[in-house]
Amino acid sequence: MARSGDLKVEVIETIALALAAGVVYFIALYALEHSAKSRPAFWIIVTAAVLFRLTLYSLTPSLSTDIQRYRWDGRVQNEGWNPYALAPDDPRLAYLRDPGWAVMPGPEIPSMYPPLSQLVFRAGARFLTGTVAFKLPFVLAELLVLAILAKWLRSYSDGNYRLAIYAWNPLVIVEFAASGHNDALAIAAMIAALAITKKRPGASAITLTAGSLAKLFPITLLPLALRLCSWPRKLRGWLAVGSAGLLAGACVWPYRSALTQFPQIFVRYQAIWQDYNPSLYAVLLWFSGHAELAAGIGEGVVLGLAIWAAARNIEPLRAAYLIVGAILMLAPNTYSWYFTWIVPLLCFFPNPAWMLLTILQFLSYKVLIEYQINGIWHFDTYFQWLTYAPFYALLLGSALLNGRGQQALLASAQDESGEIAGETA
Repeated sequence: MARSGDLKVEVIETIALALAAGVVYFIALYALEHSAKSRPAFWIIVTAAVLFRLTLYSLTPSLSTDIQRYRWDGRVQNEGWNPYALAPDDPRLAYLRDPGWAVMPGPEIPSMYPPLSQLVFRAGARFLTGTVAFKLPFVLAELLVLAILAKWLRSYSDGNYRLAIYAWNPLVIVEFAASGHNDALAIAAMIAALAITKKRPGASAITLTAGSLAKLFPITLLPLALRLCSWPRKLRGWLAVGSAGLLAGACVWPYRSALTQFPQIFVRYQAIWQDYNPSLYAVLLWFSGHAELAAGIGEGVVLGLAIWAAARNIEPLRAAYLIVGAILMLAPNTYSWYFTWIVPLLCFFPNPAWMLLTILQFLSYKVLIEYQINGIWHFDTYFQWLTYAPFYALLLGSALLNGRGQQALLASAQDESGEIAGETA
């Protein structure tokens, strides 16, 4: 991929290479799963993971041009403008336009990126010149995820296998090292929060708030984090809420002049970007015929899961796995890099269906072929079936097999207890 240079121009080859890398990935995972844990293997996994990322870091992002919007928002702020108040195509910003302006997404609407991400964009635009250099904070955040997982999983008997699920995942490597997506900031915050949630629930809630201020999805875990802080019954819970509020206020304060515009920007964003590579949302839309109803059902399910996890005090890692999985299945827009959110959680819940889906997401880049030919951005239904049908088939098949296995185990246990009772009598 690094030798290809412009991955968008070589998109067919890129998809083929990524799928081939997925085959190697699964072979490596199988070998690690069925081999004894060793310290040399651990260092091979970590060293190779870093080398994989360094190999693609030199690429100018081309599969996605989001980083051009990050740079633009940062440059706008450094010139004294508010990225939530002015759209990039505003004539007042014409003097800032560069080649990146022509390819950035959504030049007709103000920025939708949360305030903590905006602060990172601002610092990056000040100190990191060039598109490749601008990837640095996001690649470092992703390496922080790797470091946290490496330390966390060392206590597991199969820790090397679990670590490789994240460390060698092709989608993670391409979306961050090559494309430089800011999702790494939120993922790092989420994993850090989950790592400390049992010993420091208050700090975990604050860390989740920081993640939500970088990319919104970690906010779904905040109800559970606050429950673990014993909020509202105990003082530590109120201290956590207060600290999270102060952090949010500090991040939002530089952009306060555009606060009233946020709802309007969100509505315009939803009107422009919808039905981008979804799975279950597409089914809900087909049945209901109304985008608002389909999206509302998905939001209701995710909200219900978040409240249920908090009310039942579900184990945080499991809650995160269920909630993030639900978001990805029900969201109206699920770009390929969104699926990196669940990969670190697969280290703790190594589900083959989800692992397969992270590889099959490369098929969604088929959209770039037609876009480069005639400027039409349209996800091919056939390729969506190729992406999601194997996932759901494997997911349901695994669930059925696990259910039957548990029933057989329960029946065996009951037979044994009956025999023991008979012998005792």
